[in-house]
Amino acid sequence: MTACTERHPAAPDNNAAGEGQKGMPIEHSMTACTERHDVRCSLEDLDRSARRVLLTNWRGHSTVPAARLYPHQWSWDSAFVAIGLRHLSPARAQRELESLFGAQWSDGRLPHIVFDPHVPADAYFPGPSFWRSTAVPGAPGVPTSGIIQPPAHALAAWLTFQADPSTARARGFLPRLYPRLVAWHRYLTTRRDLTGSGLMCVVHPWESGMDNSPAWDAPLSRITPVPSTEFTRRDLNHAAAAERPTDTDYGRYVRLARDYRDAGYADSLRGHAFAVEDPLCNALLAAGEHALAAIAAEIGHDPQPHRSAAARLTHTLTTILYDAGAGMFLPRDAHTGTHLRSHSVGGLMPLVVPDLPVAPELIKTALSDRFRLRDACPLPSYDLTAADHDPGRYWRGPGWVNTAWLFWHGLRLHGEPALADDLRQGLLDRVRDAGFREYFDPLTGTGHGTDEFAWTAALVLDLLRVP
Repeated sequence: MTACTERHPAAPDNNAAGEGQKGMPIEHSMTACTERHDVRCSLEDLDRSARRVLLTNWRGHSTVPAARLYPHQWSWDSAFVAIGLRHLSPARAQRELESLFGAQWSDGRLPHIVFDPHVPADAYFPGPSFWRSTAVPGAPGVPTSGIIQPPAHALAAWLTFQADPSTARARGFLPRLYPRLVAWHRYLTTRRDLTGSGLMCVVHPWESGMDNSPAWDAPLSRITPVPSTEFTRRDLNHAAAAERPTDTDYGRYVRLARDYRDAGYADSLRGHAFAVEDPLCNALLAAGEHALAAIAAEIGHDPQPHRSAAARLTHTLTTILYDAGAGMFLPRDAHTGTHLRSHSVGGLMPLVVPDLPVAPELIKTALSDRFRLRDACPLPSYDLTAADHDPGRYWRGPGWVNTAWLFWHGLRLHGEPALADDLRQGLLDRVRDAGFREYFDPLTGTGHGTDEFAWTAALVLDLLRVP
């Protein structure tokens, strides 16, 4: 075999404090040009392409998920984006989170959208004029939505710090972000504990991150949808209707959001027609408390309150939401007190929690026919054996890279490196074949939704740098 002379980018300099990409082109030697040469080159192309997506979607202070479909800053998207950006520019990853928390409300809530005033007001629905946040006491000056998204932020902040501690310390990243993270978690564990169980509730399907999951069908069936003639969807200008929630779904979403807005964004069980204790959100909250304990120790605060909160959340989550017969966690309808017996990927997400007592059972369920961990990739968002599984429609069947990344993180955490490595390779193969799509058919790998999706690119960058 002759030596390859193709030039490839070096790995980024993780100690760089600047905003750009580091590393000069290098030539790999003849010893690298083995039978795996094509794979190597392909992965380096994937790395370059992922960097390009994040650069294209960067807006100077934050990253949009996708320029046309999602032209603003989204909450849990920014958490995942920071996890990838930390490998390119730790300072930019820190700014991603700082920008988001700059729009935090005084009650501690972190809104699910921070609107960019330079984007036309009608580019996304519901936009600023719908949410009317600037008229709410305690809301920031920048327009935002009034609902939330899953609390992945403390975990992202700690991982971002670990990428370059010296830069983070020089910038005062953790001391500035820590009180905001604490206020965010306090909001969730007080204002959003609507049943007194110790678990937080989501009060809108959008808050779960898994908008139109079949897991929400039963409680949503009680909601009278707003007629589609009363609102104008913008998402269908950029994505196929067959891959998006239906007009009836949107009618219910609008009803719930409008009622919340008109109630001044007040939280009470009686005030929310939809209220669910969600496994994914509570798992990220528990994992986030572990991260906050590490952050507290780093900046000289007492980590014990966070360790106690993590243990309490883990116990309550397992006691209330774990279903031994299903081998996974199930959401609970806060109004009826009953489990929502729909097998969505959210029920596997507590694997991200350290010291989870039922981790082996979750892994066994992931390997079962419902999710087929060994050959379905990304993990399907909904039970593959269900009659209403739809592999191309948003959260009703396709696989998403972010939930697969969370499960991969959990596999590593709970001593399953071989399964984790297989999942990592499967994800990289899917994205290499189909591009940086929003979601994928978990069996065929066909890409769906928008392209150039930021968290897909960011998490690919993270997966490419696994030690």
